[in-house]
Amino acid sequence: MSTNARVLEVKNINDIIREFKKIGVDPKGIEIMSPKAIHQLVKLEGIDVRAANIIKQEMLSRGGDAAISRGVYDLKAEKSDIILMGTLKQFKEVCKKLTEQPFELSKIASEIEEILLNFRSSHHTLKAGGYVLDLSQRTYIMGVLNVTPDSFSDGGKFCRLDKAVEHGLRMVEEGADIIDVGGESTRPGAEPVSLDQELERVIPVIELLASQIDKLISIDTHKSEVAREALDAGASIVNDISGLRADEAMVKLVAERGTPVVIMHMRGTPRDMQINPQYKCVMGEIISFLRERAQIAIEAGIPKENIIVDPGIGFGKTREHNLEIMRRLPELKSLGYPILIGTSRKSFIGFTLDLPVEERLEGTAATVAYAIAQGANIVRVHDVKDMVRVVRMTDAMIKSEVVLCRRRT
Repeated sequence: MSTNARVLEVKNINDIIREFKKIGVDPKGIEIMSPKAIHQLVKLEGIDVRAANIIKQEMLSRGGDAAISRGVYDLKAEKSDIILMGTLKQFKEVCKKLTEQPFELSKIASEIEEILLNFRSSHHTLKAGGYVLDLSQRTYIMGVLNVTPDSFSDGGKFCRLDKAVEHGLRMVEEGADIIDVGGESTRPGAEPVSLDQELERVIPVIELLASQIDKLISIDTHKSEVAREALDAGASIVNDISGLRADEAMVKLVAERGTPVVIMHMRGTPRDMQINPQYKCVMGEIISFLRERAQIAIEAGIPKENIIVDPGIGFGKTREHNLEIMRRLPELKSLGYPILIGTSRKSFIGFTLDLPVEERLEGTAATVAYAIAQGANIVRVHDVKDMVRVVRMTDAMIKSEVVLCRRRT
């Protein structure tokens, strides 16, 4: 007689709770056993060897484990990275014990508890321009509107005011939730434009769009004055590729206006970012950067719930870096912020498929679907009509509750 044995695919604690309920497990049993069913890996960097030894022993004593540098054992190292391996229950017990230990272990315990909570949570609500976006229910689509002559994909197509507004309206009709207006190209090697030139390009477009659409508009800029006038003209989100670094006044402006902000990782500037970009650990460095920039934003008065993070696909990364970011995207959930990702028509797709920019639709679709499965909440795309279909189908497969367009037999 076959037992129909199989390995269960569970991505989070809600998945295992549903499986327990299916077989009729007692509610108290579900409460006790569900933290035992989810196994996590947690990486800590630069830990004092004395603390590292204590952490390893505490993990081992509860049935977990910890991988540490050989230098910890032969006393040749002063610090070590650690990879912890255990169930949620084991982590909870270890963290409780670490709060009683020296060598800043209480602080480390708090950090472990925080990132595990962030990683498990999928509930993000974004408030902007009178709208409330429940990012846990579905993936939101940001349509790209480049009002530039030299963007890598659509440069020059929408420089005229009437063409730009027409394209914005078309993207809304096709299902875009947010229209992202940018007046300065950020393609590799792009030259910066003046403040006046950028304002001249984007403000009329935002004013006209805001008067004609019932959707959010974001301003893609790293200049605080452009952001200020764009918000006055009808924009409700600031999308800053510099991670709030290029203009010191940007943080203060966003805090004063109470608007959501996208903090993106970029190595260098668009002009030089693709000149031999190197990382010791690409995902570790991206997360460290975004954590630091988000903390600076919070200390300046920007509410945590107004922060969105973007790993910056294609901004100071090689093809291999970008592919690794895609594979390891769930690690960004450790920060506890909604994730925006922009892969649309980018060069890592072209290099992988050996295709020019105008033939990257299918490659973009693959990256969008995969990014959503990996935890992305907002996808920034050029081909809105096609990507809306990709997003809705992907949501239907991976979201527990998703509104379907219609029912078909």
